[in-house]
Amino acid sequence: MHFLDAWSQLEPWEALRLALPAIALVLAILLPGRRTAALAALLLAIASPVLVELGGLWLRAGWFALWLAIGARIVAAERDPAPDPSARPGGFESGAVGLLLGTALFLLIVAAIARQDLAPALSRTVSYGIALMTLGLIHLMLRRHLQRAMLSLGTLGFGLQLLDNAAHSAQIPSEPHVTSGVLLGTALAAALTSRLAEARAAAAGSVWVSQAHDLHD
Repeated sequence: MHFLDAWSQLEPWEALRLALPAIALVLAILLPGRRTAALAALLLAIASPVLVELGGLWLRAGWFALWLAIGARIVAAERDPAPDPSARPGGFESGAVGLLLGTALFLLIVAAIARQDLAPALSRTVSYGIALMTLGLIHLMLRRHLQRAMLSLGTLGFGLQLLDNAAHSAQIPSEPHVTSGVLLGTALAAALTSRLAEARAAAAGSVWVSQAHDLHD
């Protein structure tokens, strides 16, 4: 299959370059804590300048700066108490749903991509963008921490930037487009999430989504 050949023919350096963001996100999914989330953001920042699939150099520099800002904001956030296990009766269920939903979404879309006769580079970029968006969704569902949701939203935007660049590069003829739209939208979403986390902590004393029942009008 052309899809499998597009990935199996990668050089070791190319495979490592593409694997770094995915490894960072898997660590953030499997290991709890804000330090892990901040480390994942730092690894994503390191990977951004060499991820040419994102677009031009200035756009990759913008993602580099955004990931650094997200990591710094996660580290600077006040330490919040661990969630009360007795207040999280649906924690396991929501995590399982997130994992199953993300896996099913990824497999369905990748199967659709594999059926298309795309160029190897384009096939890799599209499937890679979908994979990152899936990891972002899984992180959002499993961790359920409002401040660290910036990492999830950033990942969703990161994957969407890959898809946007792939879609426009595949156009014949290629048309001018605003390449910074996804980056700016992701930065705005991350900023609003951080502000919402601060308001949530001030109102209920916690940014854990599982403790949302503490909020009252």
